[in-house]
Amino acid sequence: MYFRQFPVVKYVMALDPAIKMNVYKKGKYLLRHAFEKGDYLPEDILWREKAAFSDAVGHSMVDYLKEYAETKYTQEEFEEGCRKYDHARPFTKESLLYRDIFEKYYPGQSRMVVDFWMPNRSWEGCNVNDPSARVLSNYGDSGK
Repeated sequence: MYFRQFPVVKYVMALDPAIKMNVYKKGKYLLRHAFEKGDYLPEDILWREKAAFSDAVGHSMVDYLKEYAETKYTQEEFEEGCRKYDHARPFTKESLLYRDIFEKYYPGQSRMVVDFWMPNRSWEGCNVNDPSARVLSNYGDSGK
């Protein structure tokens, strides 16, 4: 496989999966631990909470978009807007906003998007209707 030519990737892939599980209550623990000794990174950078991919643009941006979507659609417009889509039907005003923007630039192409970017509902604490990782019970203190 392609990744095997990179020694660090080869090493990590060879580790017992059990030690890669986040039992430390700190994401990326093994990577952080690898940089603990030496002056590679300041402590506040090394141990800060990481932002989830879904919120990496910044919590204020995510909050603003949610707030904007709430003011853009009345409840009636939201319900009507959701009904006009038969594939990947929006389920919040925020998701309707994104879908309407998508349709503006890629009309009729929604089937290229297989599914919503959402947490796996079968995982503990992940049965949510919001793509933001901040709503997950195991998210941590990022953004607080």
